[in-house]
Amino acid sequence: MKTKSWKDIKDEVYGEKGTSRRDQLERDTASFKIGLILREAREKKHLTQQELGDIVDKKRTYISRVENNGSNLTLKTLFDIVEKGLGGKVKIEIEL
Repeated sequence: MKTKSWKDIKDEVYGEKGTSRRDQLERDTASFKIGLILREAREKKHLTQQELGDIVDKKRTYISRVENNGSNLTLKTLFDIVEKGLGGKVKIEIEL
């Protein structure tokens, strides 16, 4: 039995890069990673979701959704959370 790499599994299950299903997987994965990064940064600052929400004028439930999924997050809100709420900087990379 041959062991498959994660790339091979993604290609087989979701299609190769450039297909709509694979692109959606990549977007969902990136959104999930953003949520994890924001949660870790908030916890490192010893802030609750409620405290962070109060700083950036968002409800605790919104902060929770962002941390658990990261989707539907506008750039403005991302900048507010990172810069205003967490005292950090956002760096965005675009790959073509």
